[in-house]
Order: sequence, then structure tokens, then C-alpha cells
Amino acid sequence: MIVPEVVALVRDQFDPARDPFLRFGGVSTEYNERLAPRLVPLLTDPALRLATMDRQGVRYQAVSIAPPQYHYWAEPDLGTAIARIQNDAIAALVAAHPSRIVGLGTLPMQAPDRAVLELDRVVSQHGFAGVSLNPSAEGHDYDEPAYEAFWQRVEELDVVVVLHPNGFPSGERLTRYYMINVVGNPLETTVALTHVILGGVLERHPRLKIVAVHGGGYLPVYMDRMDHAYDCRPEVRERITRKPSDYVKQLYFDSVVFGDGLRTLIDRVGADHVVMGTDYPFDMGEPDPLGRIAEVTNVSDEERQLMTGLTAARLLRLSG
Repeated sequence: MIVPEVVALVRDQFDPARDPFLRFGGVSTEYNERLAPRLVPLLTDPALRLATMDRQGVRYQAVSIAPPQYHYWAEPDLGTAIARIQNDAIAALVAAHPSRIVGLGTLPMQAPDRAVLELDRVVSQHGFAGVSLNPSAEGHDYDEPAYEAFWQRVEELDVVVVLHPNGFPSGERLTRYYMINVVGNPLETTVALTHVILGGVLERHPRLKIVAVHGGGYLPVYMDRMDHAYDCRPEVRERITRKPSDYVKQLYFDSVVFGDGLRTLIDRVGADHVVMGTDYPFDMGEPDPLGRIAEVTNVSDEERQLMTGLTAARLLRLSG
């Protein structure tokens, strides 16, 4: 969702050059601006959202802040205020539709100490079972020491962390052909997850529940190269004690991949680690998420049920 109050709050301070999706969007930025009149109502009007869910056959939708509203460029006080406004708006949407909407909070990840405080607030005050974050924050990756207290608290609270990218921060070569999305988004997720794995985050915190959207980028289909590096390069082994692919098994991935990609993803990580995604309401999303999973061959009924709801319900602590 988008929170109009935040649009107004940052209007005089927001610099598009600080947003990688806009900075490297090229001509696609103009095209996206023309799409905005169609997208904004879908991101702000609950009735339109619920109608889409009914049409898709989706009972619950986990709702997060749309990536353009991360605003990690903001200094800590403003970033904290932005996150609080957004989280309160998500909580209001959940309160209005508790049998249909699940809230995923947002955090000021540019200020790790503030992120921990806001995480505590959204869990204790709003009852959120998870948060949705950009995979990095203003050039900082989440294996850095500054984020250790954050991961420790996430593990203690047993909440889900969904990683949803907003372009790629070093996208100078991705400015044409919508590459900032087509290549940049999955690349950002791949780099971020590699930091989390090789940086030892999953080794130190084995109970973390991390969901990577867009099928986890390139990681699931290319993790064997990391394993090879682990066998022959000492720097890859500095902070982990097992093959990198072992840690990939601790992660979860959404189903928003295309062509034969979903079949490949299931083969690599297992149906029990794939959850149904939509990327609602963007054109790069999946308009028929149930149909997408239904068309995958050589999947048992039990595996299909895991992907279409049971695993997500467990991660988000839903019942009924």
C-alpha cells in the first residue's frame, strides 16, 4: 500500500536521485508516471484490493508498504516518523479487515537502533507477525555489525522478514530497457541474501524466517557456484561452517517467477519453502497466483497446499 500522508510529509525533502529505482529508471520512470493514475487507487482503496482478492481466490493478503515509500534516505528522526505513520496506517487497514488482511510492518533500516525500537512497537502494539524491508539500506548490507542487534531481536520475537527490492543501488548499467527492474530487482535480492549467508547471519540466528520475493532473485539457481567457492576460497569460509547452499535451505521464496522458473525454484528449494506471491498491483506481478501454482506439473496436492497457504499461514501465525 501507499500512505498519502507520507507523500505529503516528504514532498519538500524527497530527492529522486536518492531512490535507486528512480535514479536508474531512465525512460521507464516516465512510463511509470503514466501508470500511476491506475496504480494509486489500487494501493490506497481497500475496496479495490478486496475485489481483486475475491477475483483471484485469495483469502488473506499480507500487505506491506510499496517499495517507493521505503525512504531510507531520510535522517533517523524523519525516517522513524515515516515508519510510524506507515505502520499505523497498515494497522488501521488490518483492523478494518481482520479476516482478510495481515500486516507486514516497515522499519527505518538506515538507523538500526531505531529499527529495533519500531520493530518492538509494531509487534507489541499492532500484533504484526512480520516486516517487509528493502534488502539493503543506503549502501549498507544487513550482515554488518550494526544490524546484529536487529537480527537478534527478530529471532527473539519470531517474526517474518520479507525482503522486497526497490531497484539496485549501483545501477549505472541498468538505465535502459527497464533493466533496473528486470535485472536490478533480482540482483539486489541475490546480493543481499549472499551477504546474509556468507556474513554468518543465518549461522548465528538459525531460527530466522526470511522470505525473499521474486523467487529469491538468481540465488536458488546459482548457489552451486557459492558452494564451489566455499570449497576453494578461504575468505568464503570466514564466517560460516557449512556449504552456502545449506543456509539457502533456511530461507523461503515467493512464487513470482515466470516461465519454467517456478518449476526450477521448487526443484531447488522444495515446495515447502515456496509461498504464493502476487506483487500486487504492479504489472510485473502475477495476476493469477493460484492458477500459476496450479499449472506446475509433478507437484502433489500436499505440496500445492503448502505453497498456496499452509506455509505462509505458519510463518504469519494465522489459524482458521
